[in-house]
Amino acid sequence: MARPDSSSETAALPEFFQVLRQRKFLILLVMALVVGTAAVVTALLPKWYLSTINIRVEKPEGKVVFENQANNYYDPYFLQDQFKVIQSPKILNPVIENLGLNRRIAALLGASAPYPTDVTYEYLTKKMLRVEMPRNTSLLEVNVFSRDAALAAAIANEIARAYSEDRIAFATAEQRAGLDQLRRELAGQERAVATQRDLVEKLRAQLNISGVNLVTPQGGDIEIETLRQMQNTLVALRVDAIGRRARYENFKKIPEADRANLVNSELITDTNIQNLLQAYLVADQNVTRLRSRLGEAHPELITATDNRAKIREQLDAQLRGYENGLEISCKEAEARVAELEKQLEEARARQITSSTDRMRPFEEAVRKLDDETRLLSTVKLVLRQREIDYQVPKRTIEILNTAEPARRAARPSWPLNLTFAFLFGAVLGVGAAVLIEFFDASFRGVADVERRLQRPVLGVIPASATARRPNEDSGDPADAEPFRVLQTNISLARKDAAPGRTLVMLSAGPGEGKSTTLLRLARAMGEAGARVLLIDSDLRRPTQHQLTGAAKEPGLADLLQGKATLDDVTRRSIAPNLDFIPCGSVGGFTLSLLYADRLKALLAGLGKSYDRIMFDAPPIIGVSDASVITSLVDDVLLLVQYRRNPQSMVVRAQQIIAGLHKEILGIVLNRVPKNAGDDYGYYTNNYAYYSSRDVRRRSRRHRSGRDRDDEADARETFTEPER
Repeated sequence: MARPDSSSETAALPEFFQVLRQRKFLILLVMALVVGTAAVVTALLPKWYLSTINIRVEKPEGKVVFENQANNYYDPYFLQDQFKVIQSPKILNPVIENLGLNRRIAALLGASAPYPTDVTYEYLTKKMLRVEMPRNTSLLEVNVFSRDAALAAAIANEIARAYSEDRIAFATAEQRAGLDQLRRELAGQERAVATQRDLVEKLRAQLNISGVNLVTPQGGDIEIETLRQMQNTLVALRVDAIGRRARYENFKKIPEADRANLVNSELITDTNIQNLLQAYLVADQNVTRLRSRLGEAHPELITATDNRAKIREQLDAQLRGYENGLEISCKEAEARVAELEKQLEEARARQITSSTDRMRPFEEAVRKLDDETRLLSTVKLVLRQREIDYQVPKRTIEILNTAEPARRAARPSWPLNLTFAFLFGAVLGVGAAVLIEFFDASFRGVADVERRLQRPVLGVIPASATARRPNEDSGDPADAEPFRVLQTNISLARKDAAPGRTLVMLSAGPGEGKSTTLLRLARAMGEAGARVLLIDSDLRRPTQHQLTGAAKEPGLADLLQGKATLDDVTRRSIAPNLDFIPCGSVGGFTLSLLYADRLKALLAGLGKSYDRIMFDAPPIIGVSDASVITSLVDDVLLLVQYRRNPQSMVVRAQQIIAGLHKEILGIVLNRVPKNAGDDYGYYTNNYAYYSSRDVRRRSRRHRSGRDRDDEADARETFTEPER
């Protein structure tokens, strides 16, 4: 059922807040249910404890201690690599083994047998471990959740220890390989020096030479100096070739899948490879972001995945090319050494052949011993430098704190859950209120009634006025003012009202406050000086005798059946200028056409004694008595309760009245709450104008004792109510 179109204009924001005020109890109820449910669920959820450890990670520069050091800088791609490394099986599998997590996690989850390592690893990464990177910092925050607080702290500390050892081992791997190679070269060079020294001593004995300085042999000709320079160059080339060979062999040993990690460590300084790696990381982030919100078959995700694969192929190809380049560079360095050795040997041969001095072989042996000795000293110096650099502490990682067992559970979070429950409950409550308002087909105000029924609203009766029994006096004249306004508007609407005019108040359905409103209206007319007779013609569910406190029998039914006289059934002066005829003993009595004629004749006689004769009739829909009475009276009032019956039901009642050839004098809008908006403000707020200040105060205290939800409506001045 769609909401009736009450206005052609778009609803304003104040109207929305008005709906919220009217449905505030529904909104509060929904909020209370949602918050209560969230509290119960939060209390029943298992408690997870959080332990956190912070690790500062710096990018290694790949420099030795004797060279210029570059300042560390923030590299987000390097940190993203470490973010993945710390969650990899390389780090977590040793943690699982050291702490026995296969058994402990299985016990926590109620399993009788230990889990396999892959199952424990998956549970650890998906349920327990959260690694975060604070923005623009070099920190990794390792958060571990567990139902056991001590276990969470132990896992966090063990992860930090395992990651620290892995980082140090990775940072020193190249240095260890270089030191091993240098030690092997040093041992070989020491053997070469010892062999050459034995040769010199052998030549000394053969040539019977004595007194020759083995460290700086004599001979200063140009050819000997050239050989010495070539020997020095050969030493430098050999050292360079050794380094290139070690770099190539170390790189070749690294699996292809792990070579990309060397780029951000500056072990690979190729600019193209570094750019390709950054492009691959960006593409990988894009795929991860799209996969979190798109399906696997989405074209955008497929395109992003293909792009990442192409970049990875290019990166792998560049790394293979880098390996080939290392191999070529190594071979070139070794070729240069071989060529220089060849040239040196040829130069030595020429020098020996051209020389006739018997000292030439001995001097050559001494010079070679000198060269081998200097090469030995150079290798010792380089080895010592590398050993010192290896012993320098590596500051690429620092554990900033130690994880401690948490005292309070981190999940579920009471403040977070209750806050979200409060917000969700508020949204749900407001949505329910708006939805109910949208599907509410009842009358919402005076404009609604007058537009649909095409009849004027003669009175707006507030809910507080009908909540009190008519014979109760609050001491506040403003309580009776709505009925005085209604009485005045009836008189103005029927200017030619003659004495004895009859009136009936009808409603579409039962329970709309028609009887109470009619009695209060009759009292107001009597107080205004008119002689009024109130007749209870609701023979099905009579209530006027209860409201007035008069006896029910004899009454109208007895009078029409001839069982009692008019004087017997009339209750005199139940209020100033107000007489009353109850319904009488009905016993299945209905107003047939026979009794209708008797009632018509009775009204003709009563019209001489009373100014107003008012009927309390049953609902017009479904009860024939109301139609009979309506056909006999002069004026018809239709009472509509605020937001009770559908508009179609009230329109049907109007159609029934029109079918009896009666025109509705006006509409009475009943039981309008104080928070009903403009309708209440325009028609009812000004009633307090007629109360004195002391009476208004007493009335407010009286009403607050009866209904604490009503607001005090006392004000100092009001304007004339609009009609």
